[in-house]
Amino acid sequence: MDYTQLGATGLRVSVMGLGAGGHSRLGMARGATKEQAAALVRRALDLGANLIDTAEAYRTEEAVGIGIAGRDRDALVISTKVAPRQGDRLLTPGELLERAEGCLRRLGIDHVEVLNLHGVSPDDYPYAREALVPALLRLRDQGKIRCLGITEEFIADPGHRMLSLALRDDCWQVMMVGFNLLNPSARERVLPRTLARGIGVLCMFAVRTALSRPEALAPTLEALRQRGQLGESALEAEEPLGFLTDGGAAASLVEAALRFCRHEPGVDAVLSGTGSIEHLERNARAILGPPLPEAALARLARAFGRSDSVSGE
Repeated sequence: MDYTQLGATGLRVSVMGLGAGGHSRLGMARGATKEQAAALVRRALDLGANLIDTAEAYRTEEAVGIGIAGRDRDALVISTKVAPRQGDRLLTPGELLERAEGCLRRLGIDHVEVLNLHGVSPDDYPYAREALVPALLRLRDQGKIRCLGITEEFIADPGHRMLSLALRDDCWQVMMVGFNLLNPSARERVLPRTLARGIGVLCMFAVRTALSRPEALAPTLEALRQRGQLGESALEAEEPLGFLTDGGAAASLVEAALRFCRHEPGVDAVLSGTGSIEHLERNARAILGPPLPEAALARLARAFGRSDSVSGE
């Protein structure tokens, strides 16, 4: 495993983080038990991944807690998340504190390295900043969290409107950013600013449905074409991404997608969600691969450089 610094947080993280959400939720979304999910966590740790990302909403915190039990706590970077909205109302600061305590109980630990406000919308951001950040700072003062983080609603907000607001403030130490080869808009709108301010970046949506299921790619490309966001080089190709595998740049589209994100300046770690140990190991190999060839990156930029309206989901 390779390691890097998570922005200016002082945390050393593996370049692949285990994501405990997504479609799989460590396999629990498809019927895996907590112990089976915990075995996946243990395998990730054995591969050298020290970054585990979960959330209250994923219902995988207990499985993560089982998986990390007995490991060197000082070597782990645990990230979890609490949504600022519950149904049609926003949490009070007191409710946020209670939710955070619940996360710690389920994880079986006394602190997390990163506590994120989860899936914050542009409309909810001002409230989150004014009302909830003071509660997060209180938790940090108590030693229950080390870093304040925030994650965007990438499916609903693929153009990073919320993060554009959050980057005006100086309270965030970590951001979870949607970024992939179908929508690299964070390259211009987010990553230069996080780099300049030392904000750690965890990459989500590196693969998702459109890049892992061939039947889902065509509708995504058609949506981009209709919006005028697909470059001429892609419009002219029968298989716009075929050059990545046919030309030998990568063994598979998933591998290409993971390497694309891993080597993007400003991305500290790429989150990989799975319910399969074999899939986890395959993704680890991909993320540890070299950058894509410059010619391939240039072709991707020509094809998708204007894209900011899809998430890949």
